[in-house]
Amino acid sequence: MEIFSYSDSGYADFIQTLDRRALPGGSVAKTVSAMIADIQERGDAAVFGYTSQFDKADLTAQTVRVTAEEIAEAEATVSDETKKAIAATRANIHDYSRHSLKKNWTDRNAQGAEIGERFTPYDRVGIYIPGGKAPLVSTALMTGAFAQAAGVPEIVAATPVGADLKVNPALLYALVQAGASEILKVGGAQAIAMMALGTESVRPVEKIFGPGNPFVVEAKRQLIGAVSIDLLPGPSEILVVSDDSGNPAFIAADLLAQAEHGGDSVIGFFTTSADLVEKVKIEIEQQAANLTRGAMIREVLEKGTFVVITETLDQAIDLCNDFAPEHLSLIVEDEDHWLPKVKTSGAIYVGNYSPVAVGDFLAGPSHTLPTGGSAKSFSGLRADQFQRRTSIVKLDRAAVEKSVPAVSEFARVEGLDAHGYSTVIRVERG
Repeated sequence: MEIFSYSDSGYADFIQTLDRRALPGGSVAKTVSAMIADIQERGDAAVFGYTSQFDKADLTAQTVRVTAEEIAEAEATVSDETKKAIAATRANIHDYSRHSLKKNWTDRNAQGAEIGERFTPYDRVGIYIPGGKAPLVSTALMTGAFAQAAGVPEIVAATPVGADLKVNPALLYALVQAGASEILKVGGAQAIAMMALGTESVRPVEKIFGPGNPFVVEAKRQLIGAVSIDLLPGPSEILVVSDDSGNPAFIAADLLAQAEHGGDSVIGFFTTSADLVEKVKIEIEQQAANLTRGAMIREVLEKGTFVVITETLDQAIDLCNDFAPEHLSLIVEDEDHWLPKVKTSGAIYVGNYSPVAVGDFLAGPSHTLPTGGSAKSFSGLRADQFQRRTSIVKLDRAAVEKSVPAVSEFARVEGLDAHGYSTVIRVERG
């Protein structure tokens, strides 16, 4: 854990690193580009080859999908407690989605034309559920259940399996409850390419959702255009911004919860209180000793964790906006004053009694959020991202006549006389 104070000589240099927007490139980009080209050329054979290479799972066109028998087995295996938790989260997601789904509307402009917007669900979407370190049951809901709420008829899920070709039962049950109509036993960049491009055994989707490792994120980035993409969520991250009103035990627990994801997780803590920092450090040591993923957590604490002691809370908020965290825990007195000053964050958890884990698992908003500083440009996943938007324009003769002067002038200025005449003719011959 690195600690920087505003009075330190290296403080300014570290602060420069907080603006993290980066351009794609490097070995990951080259590897993914080659994989996509290979899958585009060889289809199933390439996907199954990469799956065997990376996940030790030997798939065929007959075994790439989860079967009805596997779904029934999972449903019989999952405990009633797990089923209740999944139902509670799905209900909250559906309720939350009611407020963000777009609704059709119509109006008339100054010339009398009827204008409006129509919103329809995508016909076929792909959702990616990472595997590896943990069965991300909640991610199945935090992606698929939003598609379900939007009325998407075909929800294609992809998640990696191991040599036994089995999907975790709780994850499989959650995917079915979230409306998955097709579940593929494929992970990594090859899963993204398979859903985006289609192969002999899998029809392409129209939009892809979900988090993943750097290879998954890069595949989504490179396939924009072939398919629509939600956002580019990578390794988990949290930033706590607190004044001396923060509860050190609660702050430590939130930091450890995100460190539990391991790998390239990013853990940050900005505060005006050096005393609070010391108390949080003590709590981290005490709590980490009792956690099952202690070794993984300690690695993140050593390599991916930083603390910044600022002179003022305004400075801490400014640094937060530069950093643009995936999750922000904002623990300050006079919350109503400080909350509007936060401009860039995937999700904000306000006060001592708002654990990030409740947002991860239950509250209603999706935990699929922008990372790596991309919260400056992207929002978290929402139900309306599963809707297409189409604009509607309808004119009668009177509305056309009132539109002629402006349209004709634009046509003259741009040298597009056919545009102008296509309007005038409706008045002259209508």
